[in-house]
Amino acid sequence: MQISFHTDAFNSVAWNFEKCLQWASRNSVPLIECGFIDGVSWIHGLGYFPHLASTDDPILLRKKLDHYGVHLSQIDAAYPLSGKDGPIYGVPYVLNVLRFAKLVGCPRVCTTDGLLKPEGLEDNEAMQLMKRSYEQIVSVAESYEIDITIEIHGYFTTKIDRLDEMLHFTDSPRLRLNLDTGNSFISGGNPIDFAERFATKVSHVHIKDVSQSLAESLRGQETGIALSESAIGDGVNAGNIRRTLEILRDAGYSGPVSMECAGEGGPLIEKSLAWLRKTLAELGINE
Repeated sequence: MQISFHTDAFNSVAWNFEKCLQWASRNSVPLIECGFIDGVSWIHGLGYFPHLASTDDPILLRKKLDHYGVHLSQIDAAYPLSGKDGPIYGVPYVLNVLRFAKLVGCPRVCTTDGLLKPEGLEDNEAMQLMKRSYEQIVSVAESYEIDITIEIHGYFTTKIDRLDEMLHFTDSPRLRLNLDTGNSFISGGNPIDFAERFATKVSHVHIKDVSQSLAESLRGQETGIALSESAIGDGVNAGNIRRTLEILRDAGYSGPVSMECAGEGGPLIEKSLAWLRKTLAELGINE
């Protein structure tokens, strides 16, 4: 498995994308994951936001990635596709990210549903809406040879049977799962159950622990958390993460495992990296 990290880790310290590349290179982390702005933003333009934008040149960026010896594991294009505005805003957004991803050499684009029940839609209506959106997105992804991953993050995706339906919206092998250990746990479930059921559909993994205080206050009430304030290995989800990695190992998974935690400029994510490397070694999983 290859270690990656989400640049969300450095939102709070206002790093730009290149500083994240430097951190990855300094810590021998081969992969990086980031979000995408489809347009311009003052905070990105001033260099205070660690994600990519459509104003970045993907070919020049690819050369920069090569310079640092770091490559993209995934671009996060998770505009919710479950609401009425999913086809209007979400689908064009994902399609634009697909074109950028192809040019920059990124093999995956992440998508998801909304955190809450879609306003004004019955559940089955929303599922049908998403199905049409995913059919359109995946047909393009096939041409670009890029995986479309569905992240466990929202009202539908944290329900294991609904997620199963979503992963079968098309029979394309390009429609895959981004298994998130933190969101599956905070929603009241367990990442182990998702790993056991969908191991062969996984293309990317978010490794995210959950602090005891957060679990006690929000578990079963939220469908997803953007970041955890807990270093990976220090929270109540650590045992589940370890078992999830075992299940994926036994299923032959060899893709990215991307760390998600508040980096605090380095300390928390560096502690997370040390725990993840130690755990992978103990489980006999090569980086």
